Amino acid sequence: MTFGMALALFLISFLAALGVVVAVARLAPRRSLDGASLFHDRPESPVFLFDDETLLDASDTARAFLAAVRARGTAWHKFLSWAGPRFPDLEAELLRLPEKGRLHIAARGSDPTVLVAEWRGGLRRIEIVDSNLGGGAPLVDTISNRAAQEELANLREVADAAPFPIWSEDESHRILWANAAYLALTTAQTDETELASWPLPRLFAVQSDCARQRISLTLKNAQHWFDCHQIPARDGHLTYAIPADPVVHAENALRAFVQTLTKTFAQLPIGLAIFDAQRKMQLFNPALTDLTGLPVGFLSARPSLFSFLDAMRERQMIPEPRDYKSWRARMAALEQSSVDGSYDETWMLASGATYQVSGRPHPEGGLALLIRDISDDIQRARRARAETELSQAVIDVLDEAVAVFSSSGDLLIANAAYVRLWEHDPQASIETATIATLAAKWRAATGPASVWTLAEAFALAPSPREPWTFEARLRDGRHVTCRLVPLPGGATMIGFRLSHSRAEDDGLAAPETADLPKTAFG
Repeated sequence: MTFGMALALFLISFLAALGVVVAVARLAPRRSLDGASLFHDRPESPVFLFDDETLLDASDTARAFLAAVRARGTAWHKFLSWAGPRFPDLEAELLRLPEKGRLHIAARGSDPTVLVAEWRGGLRRIEIVDSNLGGGAPLVDTISNRAAQEELANLREVADAAPFPIWSEDESHRILWANAAYLALTTAQTDETELASWPLPRLFAVQSDCARQRISLTLKNAQHWFDCHQIPARDGHLTYAIPADPVVHAENALRAFVQTLTKTFAQLPIGLAIFDAQRKMQLFNPALTDLTGLPVGFLSARPSLFSFLDAMRERQMIPEPRDYKSWRARMAALEQSSVDGSYDETWMLASGATYQVSGRPHPEGGLALLIRDISDDIQRARRARAETELSQAVIDVLDEAVAVFSSSGDLLIANAAYVRLWEHDPQASIETATIATLAAKWRAATGPASVWTLAEAFALAPSPREPWTFEARLRDGRHVTCRLVPLPGGATMIGFRLSHSRAEDDGLAAPETADLPKTAFG
């Protein structure tokens, strides 16, 4: 077989096979390619294909629709953010989609939008159509425009409902837009004829190079303050004016309060140092510089607590311990005990001065140190103690037993002769002796006698009183002459002296009627 014959047979076979294919194609049932697509019904409408909450596919109009939705998140969240408020019980209805197979949900109110959902092989096919439009009519522009209008209306409502002025202005400070609060301020400051013209007057002189500034505005002869927050906008700047009257009043009140405290602290003789939670000095008064000798510049630099104590130690204003390590430990204990308010010590300085140092907790974890010079108090206490010891020594050399009582009847002092006579040492007891308890003791040592009741009443009686003397006999037979002498301030001295004389009736001596004390109780 020649090459030409072989080529001819090949062409004949190819043409025959092609004819068979064409014939079979014409005889077979016609199948639309559109039937294989999930978007064949209305390709112009937004159609979504979800597997649970995962977007598997979407028409071009649906993708454009999702891009126009301003909510954040997945495609499912964007879809629900737009469709949820429009279609009643949407999420609950979509959960029942596998049972129903198909849902047809109309939007609320007069909105002509309809949501059609179908269950296809475990997937949710959702289509959004407009009942006012014919089949196949484009919908995405209508929905986008409607969403934009709704969003614009919401934004206008939000801006007008804001309780503070909002406005935008161009680079030349011309007002481009303002909300209702700004217009209300304009009305309060101008008249109706000025409002009729546009642009609106510029009420706030906000500087373009400052993002935040406080500006005052006079309205009806009253000054008002606003915190203006300015942000760049497309055509200029957008500004929010937040009313700041309460903040300004609070700041002024706080400033006045701080000034008052500062003046008060300046007059205090007690040194005051206040540290914050980080132990940095925040406040001090002039008395602190006088007591510590630290310069004002050092204190104004806000030193730390330990720097402050170190500086005092260098000037020998702190009792010097054995070594620096123990001193640091002591200062750490000072800080800890000051936090709970238990630090209170007396510092005996090398200069001879005596300081009382107290630590007190301060709000927000702070700490306050109070330093008071008690050198004069210590000296007065020492002098008073020396005088008391001298007075005790003087009356101790007296032969007469002496006891001194206060106006309230408390025993103030008694000498050695009194201790020997009555076998009672007031200093050996922690309880305060009174005229009542001692009169009972004397009565028991002398036998029943009404004179001790009179002596008790004499010591407690108000002035004026006159001295009174009477005799009593001890159980061992000795006689005691008792002398009651009024002292300044309502005090009373009772003296006891042993006597060798005896009463005529050899019984308990009792004062005659003429010898009774001339007092209010006699």
